[in-house]
Amino acid sequence: MFLGYDWPRFHAAVNDLPPALLPLSVLFDLLGIVFKRESLKAAAFWTLVFGVLGTGAAIIAGLMAEDVVQHSEQAHVIMDTHKTLAFIVLAIFGLLAIWRIVRRGVWNEKEQPIALTVGVIGIAILLYTASLGGKLVFDHGLGIPTARLGAIATERASHHHDEDEAAPAATMPMPAAPDTAKAGAAAAGADTAKH
Repeated sequence: MFLGYDWPRFHAAVNDLPPALLPLSVLFDLLGIVFKRESLKAAAFWTLVFGVLGTGAAIIAGLMAEDVVQHSEQAHVIMDTHKTLAFIVLAIFGLLAIWRIVRRGVWNEKEQPIALTVGVIGIAILLYTASLGGKLVFDHGLGIPTARLGAIATERASHHHDEDEAAPAATMPMPAAPDTAKAGAAAAGADTAKH
């Protein structure tokens, strides 16, 4: 661990770079074409380059994190899809970056529509890849040790807000926290055995 970052936390820190920079690159290119501004095309080039580097960093961190986070079999399947799509995103935007470097930063008028179409397809794949990453964290608790999941369920069951806010919630049935804790304990044994 370095400065409080292990591989899962480092992946969480850098995995925002691709969805921030790569769509921005395509947007700058579109705006550069519409407004015929070379400065926007230059911004598109540099956000593309740094977006590809950020994607590479996120993938490396994700690969290192894959073997150290506790996870279920269902989460493992999603992780594999997430990883495969991340490599596809890197390939798409990496090729666009190389193509652009070869063309000295600018595509000609015939190349622009092709590059932008490929970029939009890449963004669609990128967004789905990111949604799978979110599913792993929010639906499968990746990054949270299995033993901690039971404690979290217990903490949540005992947490209450002010009476004014808690009144409507009191009439609603609470999720079965003890079952979650049991499931977490059972998963801990299964995860330890599998991974």
